[in-house]
Amino acid sequence: MRVLVVEDARALAEIVVEGLRDQGMAVDVAHDGLEAAAKLDVNGYDVVVLDRDLPGLHGDTLCQMITERDERPMVLMLTAADSAADRVGGLGLGADDYLVKPFHFPELVLRLRGLARRRPYAKARLLRAADIELDPVRRSATRDGRRLDLSVKEFEVLVALLQASPAFLSAEALLEQVWDEHADPFTNTVAVTVGRLRRKLGDPPVITTVPTVGYRIADGPGSPGR
Repeated sequence: MRVLVVEDARALAEIVVEGLRDQGMAVDVAHDGLEAAAKLDVNGYDVVVLDRDLPGLHGDTLCQMITERDERPMVLMLTAADSAADRVGGLGLGADDYLVKPFHFPELVLRLRGLARRRPYAKARLLRAADIELDPVRRSATRDGRRLDLSVKEFEVLVALLQASPAFLSAEALLEQVWDEHADPFTNTVAVTVGRLRRKLGDPPVITTVPTVGYRIADGPGSPGR
């Protein structure tokens, strides 16, 4: 899941961003409305965590701009404005959910995952290919009934590969979906993570690698991998 956090209070933004990254999400941050609008023009997000009272471009205006987009991200307003009128007003602007500060972080995580599932363009809940089955909600993955013990990034790479299957995903696409905008495009992080994932998936290999093309989960078990 890729998330944009739009929050002008930098200390709070840092806490939210780091916490969501610890949950395996790819997270970008913007500290004003204009910066957020620019990032939305460049990157695809599943959910935007949006403060209302933003400098540059007000959060209400940005929310309305987002709702007018094709294949738009879901919007969770995260704000100190806690009256019933504030909540109704925010939802009336097109926000999909509304969470008042201060908040409990586990609730924020659950709401974000719920919004990602509700997104009209979201993938099916259970992902299957070859003899692998993955449940993004329960954060569980098995191969031929054997539970896989995966790190956060290994799990998210497997999600991306299963969602794309049987198509290939380039290293650049994986870097964008699983990491964030600050990831070094010249790093070997993707290759290292895929290598660890391949070992944990075991034999027969199901991840195929084609140089300059990318990676994919093969259609059936036992397909050649590299």
